[in-house]
Amino acid sequence: MNTNVETFKYDNRIVRAFAIATVIWGIVGFSAGLLIACQLFFPDLNFNLQFTTFGRLRPLHTNAVIFAFVGNGMFMGIYYSLQRLCKARMFSDFLSWFNFWGWQAIIVSAAVTLPLGLTTSKEYAELEWPIDIAIAIVWVAFTVNLMGTIIKRREKHMYVAIWFYIATAFTVAVLHIFNSMEMPASLFKSYSMYAGVQDALVQWWYGHNAVAFFLTTPYLGLMYYFLPKAAERPVFSYRLSIIHFWALIFLYIWAGPHHLLYTALPDWAQSLGMVFSLMLIAPSWGGMLNGLLTLRGAWDKLRTEPMLKFMVVAVTAYGMATLEGPTLAIKSINSLSHYTDWTIAHVHTGALGWNGFLTFSMLYWLFPRLYNTKLYSIKLANYHFWIAVMGMIFYVVPMYASGVTQGLMWKQFNHDGFLQYPNFLETVLQIVPLYKLRAVGGSLYIVGAILMAVNLYRTAKSGKFVPEQEAQAAALVKTSHAAREEKYAWHRILEAKPMLFTVLAVVAILIGGLIEIIPMYLIKENVPTISSVKPYRPLEVLGRDIYIREGCVGCHSQMVRPFRSETERYGEYSKSGEYVYDHPFLWGSKRTGPDLHREGGKYPDAWHYNHMDDPRSVSPGSIMPRYSWLLTQKLDTSSLPARIGALRKIGVPYPAGFENGPAQKDLADQASQVVLGLKIGMVNCETNREIVALIAYLQRLGKDIKSAPAAPAPVASASTK
Repeated sequence: MNTNVETFKYDNRIVRAFAIATVIWGIVGFSAGLLIACQLFFPDLNFNLQFTTFGRLRPLHTNAVIFAFVGNGMFMGIYYSLQRLCKARMFSDFLSWFNFWGWQAIIVSAAVTLPLGLTTSKEYAELEWPIDIAIAIVWVAFTVNLMGTIIKRREKHMYVAIWFYIATAFTVAVLHIFNSMEMPASLFKSYSMYAGVQDALVQWWYGHNAVAFFLTTPYLGLMYYFLPKAAERPVFSYRLSIIHFWALIFLYIWAGPHHLLYTALPDWAQSLGMVFSLMLIAPSWGGMLNGLLTLRGAWDKLRTEPMLKFMVVAVTAYGMATLEGPTLAIKSINSLSHYTDWTIAHVHTGALGWNGFLTFSMLYWLFPRLYNTKLYSIKLANYHFWIAVMGMIFYVVPMYASGVTQGLMWKQFNHDGFLQYPNFLETVLQIVPLYKLRAVGGSLYIVGAILMAVNLYRTAKSGKFVPEQEAQAAALVKTSHAAREEKYAWHRILEAKPMLFTVLAVVAILIGGLIEIIPMYLIKENVPTISSVKPYRPLEVLGRDIYIREGCVGCHSQMVRPFRSETERYGEYSKSGEYVYDHPFLWGSKRTGPDLHREGGKYPDAWHYNHMDDPRSVSPGSIMPRYSWLLTQKLDTSSLPARIGALRKIGVPYPAGFENGPAQKDLADQASQVVLGLKIGMVNCETNREIVALIAYLQRLGKDIKSAPAAPAPVASASTK
């Protein structure tokens, strides 16, 4: 028996810092979301400023909610729970605060660069390469602090929450590093090392698993800690915890391709994504049931403990989202839902319900304990709960209706076999009222968050902060496992060996990624080339970069799927070989506007000019904002040599020395052609304006291949008559 009892202190300062940051960034992120939601039915809310358009603010909103609100909430919960589960202070106070201030600096840099249009355009990974490096450094500091604390723990076995923390730390690092492989062209401009189909696969391997391992696994760990604590009940099933963890981290990593169903991605990769997505239902619902059944015998506490109300809704929302996700991965259902607001509703069920409510739950539980007092107002917390529930309902229900409406209208044919709604704008006008209802839901959600902020502030004022909480525990003594006969001894042994546990977890998450991604590079048949597809001309390169800068990919896809409804509307379906020079790919994930992959030659140059100046002048009722600054801002051609050089380094076959003279001449020639085309449309424009480059890029889209003529009907020969 170990009698060597040690006295130590838990660090509450770092927990409080992350808690305050969580509240502040949450309100900021929600407010940005409300603003862009309102812009979709009142586009003048961008105030005709280039820094506040939907295209630039949407990634700001997603980054603020995911990395600022949820990220700080995750660190808050981990720094509080890990110390108590390990019976040890954090490994390094310096690393704790480096983690905090580094993370806040990254968030601020995102808040500055994204409205400025400094973006890679890759969803949930929009930040440019210097910030990506900073993220990696800060994340490594967090991981070292995490593992150092686990290694010096006084509790022999690692509780289930710690398993999820370990998986989060190492998997996010792998995802971030591989998806952020970029070739810098300047301080804040880079090109993805991957191209086209390969870039799409890597991005959604990252994107789906950023949801899995940043928004899900750490929060599952937090659920396993805070829910039993609040309910004062042990976790329902240790066996279910083991199955939940290992099955989840192994299966999740395979599911990324379900974001690319019916695209130019090879069918085998799409099928793998769909199959593993369906299998994810089992471990996901196992975790949900493990959480809810932990409350057996503690339901009466729901009346008096607001924290548990939020937790129950959070776990229920997790179950709903993890059932719906695999359902949307079924090809037949995805053919209707993809690119519509249905996906937006699905994502926000998880974001508002799972992440939002669980974070609120932790905050209500932590503040009274950090300040050694009682919650200021249970009534105010209950008001927050019901207002937030109503806000979530008013958000997701209109978006489900909107998504189904979009999907059905896009596919509808009339009795004569023609598209019932050939004008994409007809669909947009039908769903504008639903966008207004969504804004009501977002407003309610923000009101609830503000009530929480007031309640937590008054709670802090009524108590006294406990910066360091004293605790005692015996030092860890290593013993032999030979005589151990308890149930699941094999996993108990594994829990006592954190480094072995970590290695096995990393192996589990690497298997799926390697099997999906490596064949895309080793087997040439996965991306067949098309001889007519050529690299973008210099003016088109700059135009494409403007398209990326303005966030056009947030509303427009560049992927015509092989459905009759899409080929009738947009033209020939998209081929994988068309994207071999696309760094990054721009397939998009949402169609607020029509697909643009066959846009080239569809309209005259003057139409594009007027459309960017005032969309409603050529498309009455359009909800697209004005981009009038493109007509006046001069095109920066000084960066062209560096951009062409960077693209050559990653495989685009520009001739050696092309950027040193020929590129500028080619740019001038093409700009003159665009200006001539504008004059034909009665528009006068100088050749050195950004709009010229953007028009050149849009007119290039889809022109590298021509639809093959229909084969002639066979003529019967004399011998067959």
